[in-house]
This record gives sequence, C-alpha cells and structure tokens, in this order.
Amino acid sequence: QVQLVESGGGLVQAGGSLRLSCAASGRTDSIGVMGWFRQAPGKERELVAAVTWSGTTTSADSVKGRFTISRDNAKNTVYLQMNSLKPDDTAVYYCAVRQNPFLSLLPGAYDYWGQGTQVAVSS
Repeated sequence: QVQLVESGGGLVQAGGSLRLSCAASGRTDSIGVMGWFRQAPGKERELVAAVTWSGTTTSADSVKGRFTISRDNAKNTVYLQMNSLKPDDTAVYYCAVRQNPFLSLLPGAYDYWGQGTQVAVSS
C-alpha cells in the first residue's frame, strides 16, 4: 500500500501561482510514475502532468508552458508548480501513483490516489 498526502491548494487570483506537493509513504519502493490529475465540477478527471522515476514527463496541452511537474525520489515527493493560473484551472487536484514505470494519461492506470486538494482561481 502507498499513502499519498497532498498540500498547497487554495484560492488565487488569475495570473497568480501555486505550488502543490504530494508526499508518499508506505511501499514507496514500488512507485513507478507519480502524477497530478484534476477534476472540475461536471467534468471528467484528466491528467495534468506525470513524471517517471527517471524524470521523463508528460503534461496536458492546456498547461504546457505554465505548469511544471518535478519529483524528489529521496523524499518520495512530487510537486506541481502552477504559474499564470486561469479560472479554467479551478478544480480539485489529485496526486496519483502507479507501480508501472511507464507514463499513462488514463486515471484507471494509476494504483493509488490522494484525497485531493482544491484549487480555485478567481478572475
């Protein structure tokens, strides 16, 4: 089992920045990919960004150039630096990990999930 605890969400004005953190505990040696998903009201959960153990990343087109994912393997922690935030970024952000070492865009491919942290961007 892997436990995930997110932090860093909140309310910010458009154009502002937030940094999300997600710390993993438990069977951390089994973690391959760490990622961030988000889900807005009435919408499906979507991948924001993900990173492999070696540092290969992928991200949604809607956040490219604004969001950066990074990972500290020694601390079993993944970060999401969010800059130039827009009202459309408002959602609950979830940290997720998968044991498979390859990147995936699909929520169903991830094995463990955090409880979610709210990000709200005002216009």
